[in-house]
Amino acid sequence: MATDMTADQMKQFVRDHFEDFVNKRNASVIRKNMTPDFYDHDGPGGKPTGLDGDEQMMLGMYEAMPDLRLTIEDMVADGDKVACRNIWRWTDPASGRKMRFQGFVLWRFEGERIAERWATVTPAAEATSWTVDQTQKVEKRAS
Repeated sequence: MATDMTADQMKQFVRDHFEDFVNKRNASVIRKNMTPDFYDHDGPGGKPTGLDGDEQMMLGMYEAMPDLRLTIEDMVADGDKVACRNIWRWTDPASGRKMRFQGFVLWRFEGERIAERWATVTPAAEATSWTVDQTQKVEKRAS
């Protein structure tokens, strides 16, 4: 089944999903936002999974990364898909170091829910800062 959602509606849905699922630590929202047969092609450990696997992964992340925050840096939508680039940030509880990884996620919609997910993430690394000065971003693009 296709979706009747507009590109803007799908993008807002993804924004809201990330806000609830990651930033507000509501793992159970996955059962409302995804189709019952949701398929994550790149679940925990890079292995395919469904609702249960993704929900358990997030519960583990909440515990291991108590101040975990996700920001969406870029997002595009076309047809029944939304792609976004995001950054995950947290403080390592053992060392106190600021950490981060970046990801690209592609979501496919069916009706008014997400039916599939593909993702690529960078390895976690220490972050020099949780924010990037906007002037530095512009200067880098201009060079």
